[in-house]
Amino acid sequence: MEDIEDLVAGGGAGGAPPGFRLPLTAVGVKPKRSRNRPDRSGDEKRSLIKDSVASRFSNIPGTQTIYIKTFGCSHNQSDSEYMAGQLSAFGYCLSDNPEEADLWLINTCTVKSPSQSAMETLIAKCKSAKRPLVVAGCVPQGSRDIKELEGVSIVGVQQIDRVVEVVEETLKGHEVRLLHRKRLPTLDLPKVRKNKFIEILPINVGCLGACTYCKTKHARGHLGSYTIDSLVGRVKTVIADGVREIWLSSEDTGAYGRDIGVNLPTLLKAIVTVLPPDGSTMLRVGMTNPPFILEHLEEIAEVLRHPCVYSFLHVPVQSGSDAVLTAMNREYTVGEFRTVVDTLTEHVPGMQIATDIICGFPGETDKDFLETISLVKEYKFPQVHISQFYPRPGTPAARMKKVPSTAVKQRSRELTSVFEAFTPYSGMEGRVERIWITEIATDGIHLVGHTKGYIQVLVVAPDGMLGMSAIVKITSVGRWSVFGEVIETLNCIDQEIASINKTCQDETSACSTTCDACSCSKEADPCACGAQSCEQKTVEEATISRNDMWEDKTTNLIGWLLRKRRNHVKKREESEIVSRHNSNQELVCERRVEWGGIDRALLGGMLVSLITIVALVMHLGARVST
Repeated sequence: MEDIEDLVAGGGAGGAPPGFRLPLTAVGVKPKRSRNRPDRSGDEKRSLIKDSVASRFSNIPGTQTIYIKTFGCSHNQSDSEYMAGQLSAFGYCLSDNPEEADLWLINTCTVKSPSQSAMETLIAKCKSAKRPLVVAGCVPQGSRDIKELEGVSIVGVQQIDRVVEVVEETLKGHEVRLLHRKRLPTLDLPKVRKNKFIEILPINVGCLGACTYCKTKHARGHLGSYTIDSLVGRVKTVIADGVREIWLSSEDTGAYGRDIGVNLPTLLKAIVTVLPPDGSTMLRVGMTNPPFILEHLEEIAEVLRHPCVYSFLHVPVQSGSDAVLTAMNREYTVGEFRTVVDTLTEHVPGMQIATDIICGFPGETDKDFLETISLVKEYKFPQVHISQFYPRPGTPAARMKKVPSTAVKQRSRELTSVFEAFTPYSGMEGRVERIWITEIATDGIHLVGHTKGYIQVLVVAPDGMLGMSAIVKITSVGRWSVFGEVIETLNCIDQEIASINKTCQDETSACSTTCDACSCSKEADPCACGAQSCEQKTVEEATISRNDMWEDKTTNLIGWLLRKRRNHVKKREESEIVSRHNSNQELVCERRVEWGGIDRALLGGMLVSLITIVALVMHLGARVST
């Protein structure tokens, strides 16, 4: 059946129509006793009652445990987080342990055969465990009739906002299939992030391409873009939630907006205007194919130079041969790919570009492969995702004459050897960099941060530094990442400045006192702004001054005096200087606090009042004694 509303109430484990939920108070939990049943011990009675209660409550929607497994790209991960958020909001428990779950939800990927094979293995395991199963993602959307999906509930890629209904009906024993394409799911659905500091933000679904090997187009469909206002609104929301990295995700970010009359640079410029100026939240632009950014390269470069945007871009080339690219229907040439890489590298200091290569595409000759090797050697990309060609059912490439599998494997090994021989981070040792820390490394010892060029930096630091920015000194370099030593944590400085700014604003409104404060991070991020590189930036100094105000107008003169004294002790610290170093770059933030004329006058008046009171008390005491 195509829609959940087509389900007929009655039979099965349910009985209530979809969407109808009994209140908890309407469900009885007291077990019925039989007169003929022999008496049982107290412990046995309690055990039976407990089991009965658990059994009855296990049928109440929102009381079960759900296991979610995600395959594939960051867009799939975002979909899983949205589905997890809705399930959690409705009361379902989420677990990483499939053994303790009442239902499994598998979000699938159709890009490569290994991903689908892993999905099929997990589905078989779930069925053998006799657990209710819901399958989501690109596989059911693009191949709904495959054998493995028989008897399984399905959620389409544009139906994730109805996952609660599907799960509820599946737990009742119904099979539900929601594959109809509709409007894009709203961006403000509840969400449970895998990493609370990283927001994966889908800016569009589908693409404008027609690559001969791609199965994803069958699932995600034609391009559908979110509006700029909705995306900027979401960015504001997640920043308020404490997110430190925002990943723009889609099947092709470069194609964004062509269906609604806008473009990617327009979106990016709108987003960066709402990012915190202190650089506490960074933006990462997602994968883009060459054809759709060629006309916007200088504007893209301008955005990538922004202090709050990582100088990193994933641009798949797939092959270094024009003949192979034509067979793939990639709609660009190797020369155009070079233009993209050369322009961004020239205009964005510290630019890092990742790419993809498919080895053994049908028709690829030894000469074609050597051209790919030559391209990779020329640019020495720091990240190259190498994969063997896998024919995907229903695609034109699946019908093409294949390269022998032995040759495909050999080419994959050879290209991997060439790539792994590079040392892209040599020369970084001893450098001082600003990093943004968002993850715990798989070794459980290091924290993972990234430079503005999105180079992975591993540091030994407490978990409390997650979500913070820091200045680190690179102590050693490896093939895949570098190691650093934390010199200084920046977020505490940024938070203090923000607190001062807020306090000053409050006091201004209450006491009509001006407060001048400036954020010292905006101009000092280790990045380039406009046409000026990080290394060209001069030392910036920002001074934060604050006129002190009395805390309240209490009649308790002595208490007020004591509070003023405590504040005075704090303000005797002459200055607070925080230096941030990055190669030839230094940022100095200095705060000096001085007593103003009004403060001195107030203190003098307070002392005179105190002396007067003491004199009066002494005079009265003398009169009483006489």
